[in-house]
Amino acid sequence: MNPTSVIFDVGHVLYDWDPRILYERLFDDERALDAFLSTVVTRDWHFQHDAGRPFAETSAELSALYPEHAAMIALWGPRFSEQIPGPMPGMAALVDDLHAAGVPLFAITNFSGEFFADFRAREAWMFDRFRDIVVSGDEKMVKPDPAIFRLALDRFGLAAAEAYFVDDNPANVAAAQALGIRSHLFRDAGTLRRAMAELGLLRG
Repeated sequence: MNPTSVIFDVGHVLYDWDPRILYERLFDDERALDAFLSTVVTRDWHFQHDAGRPFAETSAELSALYPEHAAMIALWGPRFSEQIPGPMPGMAALVDDLHAAGVPLFAITNFSGEFFADFRAREAWMFDRFRDIVVSGDEKMVKPDPAIFRLALDRFGLAAAEAYFVDDNPANVAAAQALGIRSHLFRDAGTLRRAMAELGLLRG
């Protein structure tokens, strides 16, 4: 059977995300900015938030290691939404078309529960189209752990064969496929739209 519902990732699929967008407005020196992003507020450090660690804890630890950057580190959480410039090209229209076609929409996102609340409120025009969203930071489990996919399917009321999962991370796609969820490795909206049309989720 072809899938009848779509489960989206959020970062780099529905929305772009780049910490530089916030911090390039706050640093005068490009080399200092590059060093800050590559050695202080790294992707590995941020991943703790996706796994459910409170920003108050992670920022205190990082500020103790880099006291000269404490003020900048403190802005990461309160101004996290400023790191997200908007939807990925073509994705707002694609979500609109799926919603208009009556396709049930869901999401599984590796995202801090603290940060997602403000972001979801800001982007309600998008996320109000979604029936449910599993946020890793709230669940304290992250993709590609199979447990978060099982939790999502149960919460969404979907069998694996009913779902079409879209993510930009090959490991996440592989984990979903191992559970019998048909999946798409996201590169751009046009390619995704064509794949969905072939499955009958959208008209071509």
